[in-house]
Amino acid sequence: MLITNARLRHREGLHQLHLENGRIARIVQQGPDAPTAAPAFGPEHLDAGGNLVVPPFVEPHIHLDATLTAGEPRWNMSGTLFEGIECWGERKATITAEDTRARAHKTIRALAAHGIQHVRTHVDVTDPDLTALKAMLEVREQSAHLIDLQIVAFPQEGIESFRNGRELMEEAIRLGADVVGGIPHFEYTRDQGVSSVKFLMDLAERTDCLVDVHCDETDDPHSRFLEVLAEEARSRGMGSRVSASHTTAMGSYDNAYCAKLFRLLGHSGISFVSCPTESIHLQGRFDSFPKRRGVTRVNELLEAGMNVCFGQDSIVDPWYPLGNGNILRVLEAGLHICHMLGYRNLQNALDLVTDNSAKALALGERYGIEEGRPANLLILSADSDYEMIRSQGLALYSIRHGKVLMQRQMAQVQWQDA
Repeated sequence: MLITNARLRHREGLHQLHLENGRIARIVQQGPDAPTAAPAFGPEHLDAGGNLVVPPFVEPHIHLDATLTAGEPRWNMSGTLFEGIECWGERKATITAEDTRARAHKTIRALAAHGIQHVRTHVDVTDPDLTALKAMLEVREQSAHLIDLQIVAFPQEGIESFRNGRELMEEAIRLGADVVGGIPHFEYTRDQGVSSVKFLMDLAERTDCLVDVHCDETDDPHSRFLEVLAEEARSRGMGSRVSASHTTAMGSYDNAYCAKLFRLLGHSGISFVSCPTESIHLQGRFDSFPKRRGVTRVNELLEAGMNVCFGQDSIVDPWYPLGNGNILRVLEAGLHICHMLGYRNLQNALDLVTDNSAKALALGERYGIEEGRPANLLILSADSDYEMIRSQGLALYSIRHGKVLMQRQMAQVQWQDA
C-alpha cells in the first residue's frame, strides 16, 4: 500500500509511506509542489490529503471486565469510588465467562472504531475462581486482529487484606497475565499497603512482568504509597517497567512535600497514567466548597520531564456511567481539567494518547512511524495536534498490519437555501 500526502508529527512537509508485508518499508518526503486532495481510498493507494498520519492511539488504563455493567445490580448513587467498589462486588458475584467475553468484545470494537490498537486492561483477580481473568485471556487471543491487549492482574479488594490475595496474584501471572497490579491505598492499614507494594514488585521482578499500580486514588493527602512504589522501582532498576495509575492524592499534597517527592520520581523513571474524566467525577466527593479537581499534577510532571499519559478507565460501569471508546474525548477534557490549554500544550497534545502511552506500555520498536516498524497507523481528520483538539477530530482510517481495518466518513452538513 502507498499512502501519499501524509503530514507526520514533528517533521516538515508532506510524506509518502510505502507499506509492504505488514511493515513500513519506506518513508519519503514529497516535493513542495505535490498536490493535496481530500483523503481518498483505493486498493493500493490512500491519499491522506495533508492530514496527520500517526501511530495508533493507545488505551493505557481500562477495566474491560467491568465495562457495560452500570446499573447492575444498582446504580452508584453517591458517585464515590468506594460505592463503585461495593456495586462491583455485588455484580462480580454474578459474572460468567460468557458475560465477560461478550461485554469485553463489544467494548473492544468501540475502542478499535476510534483508532485504538493497543490496550492495557486491569482485570479483577480478587475472585477465588478467577473467572474474569480466564475469560479475558481468551479475549486477548480472539481480538488480536483488532488490538494488542495487555492484561493486568488487578487485586480490586487488596492483596494483603483479601483472603488468599497473594496466591491469587501469583496464579493470575502463572495463567498468563502480563502485568502485576496493586491497590495499596485500599488495604486496611498502611503497613499492609507497603507490604503489598513490596510483594507485587517481588512478583514482577521474579516473573519479568510489567507493573501498573492503582496508587493513591484518593483525596487523602496522607496517602503516600507513590513514594514507596517509586523507591522500589528506583532501587531495583525497574522504572521503565513501572506505571503509577491515578495518583490523585498528589493533587492534595502540599508543595513542600511534592518538591521532595518529585526528586524521587524523576530518579525512579516510572510512568504515570491519569484518567482525568473519571478522577474529576469520583474525587472531591468529601469536599463542600471549594471542591478539589481530584487529578494528579499532570502538567507539573510533564514539565519535570516525566512520562505521563491519559486513559479512559471505565466505560459505563459502577465507577463511571458514560464513555464510548473515544480517547480523544478524554484528551480534550483532560487538557481543560489539568489547565493545559496553552498553545505549547495543544501543539503536543497527542503525545498523551500516543507516544507517552506507548512508553508506559513498554511497546518499544513495535510502535511508531518509522521504517521497519509494524504498519499500524491512523489517518486523522486534521493536520495538527491543535486542530484535532479544536475541531474535535476523529480517526478517518485505522490501518493494522498494512491493511485498512476501519474507515470513517465524517458527518456532512447540508445547508438549505432560504
